[in-house]
Amino acid sequence: MTATRVAFDVSAIPPKITGAGVFVARLVEALGRRDDITLELVTRRDDTERWRAHGIVHAVAPSARPARLAWEQARGPGVARRIGAPVWHGPHYTMPARSTVPTVVTVHDLTFVDHPEWHERSKAMLFPRLIRQSARRAAAIVCVSQRTATRLEEHVHVHGRTVVIPHGVDHERFRPNADVEGDLERIRPLGITSPYVLHLGTIEPRKNIPGLVRAFARVREAHPELRLVLAGVRGWGIDEVDRAIERAGVAASVVRLGYVADDVVPALLRRATAVAYPAFEEGFGLPALEGLACGAVVVTTSGTVMEDVTGGAALLAPAGDDVALANALLRSIAGGPDVDALRAAGPRVAAAYTWEAAAAAHVDLYRSL
Repeated sequence: MTATRVAFDVSAIPPKITGAGVFVARLVEALGRRDDITLELVTRRDDTERWRAHGIVHAVAPSARPARLAWEQARGPGVARRIGAPVWHGPHYTMPARSTVPTVVTVHDLTFVDHPEWHERSKAMLFPRLIRQSARRAAAIVCVSQRTATRLEEHVHVHGRTVVIPHGVDHERFRPNADVEGDLERIRPLGITSPYVLHLGTIEPRKNIPGLVRAFARVREAHPELRLVLAGVRGWGIDEVDRAIERAGVAASVVRLGYVADDVVPALLRRATAVAYPAFEEGFGLPALEGLACGAVVVTTSGTVMEDVTGGAALLAPAGDDVALANALLRSIAGGPDVDALRAAGPRVAAAYTWEAAAAAHVDLYRSL
């Protein structure tokens, strides 16, 4: 079978991969392992080495975000012509303004439209327009969940096809592991000891970290030895988190790790008393699924895509309900047969999601265009 060539724009992915960047990196890795596709990777000029193992690198995009977005809109079509690939994939909401080949665009969520207050002002002003442009001009829109697809079609008429392709899990890394001491060796240099509640993800308003801090403060009254570990880069809106920690009087019990290396993350998830992911809304909520894959007790938000993805294997609390969140955390700490059943169910639920399946679905879509 002749390999399909795809121009894949990875220029928006930061050096420290988080959020949607994890999706792009893992999808590129899975696509790069296939022999029926050739990736023509469009990168920033200063970001080439990490992509060379997965495809042919075209280091043409500027580094700074405003310049990169302007370059994509104005110069992207010329790059597509020079590369000569029959499909262009923009995996982060946007596409060239006048694409010369059929274009696939991934839309992760509609929070730029529904909750601009959760985003930096510059992004909140720009991305709703770019999402509308993609919906009008793309040959196909990939949504990472049915909730995102439904909301997109409520917001704007989608000219091309809408395809739902969920994220995957790297099951080689994210899996239960009986080697407790090995995990502890990995996390000990971080100054982490059990018991702890873990939040994994960029610190930003929609993650509801202030609510988690307030819930943790309630739980800590009964469990003073417990700590809250925040693992993830500092996004924006961090002042609200600082104020919540100060008001709750739990600063001595909160550990901020910042960005954590990939090889440490599974150990952190496995040894957590609970993995708390109380985001108000997400496109997919991959950290919750990775927690399940590790056999962790996951506490997340009801009525969201995280409830859909975790498939009855997580403890749930309504968005913004600090008391319910605290009670869910207390249940995870108390343990018992119900909690043990959740730990056992998590890997089975997560097994349905693989990056190989996501890659295969993308290849089918590329070929259809």
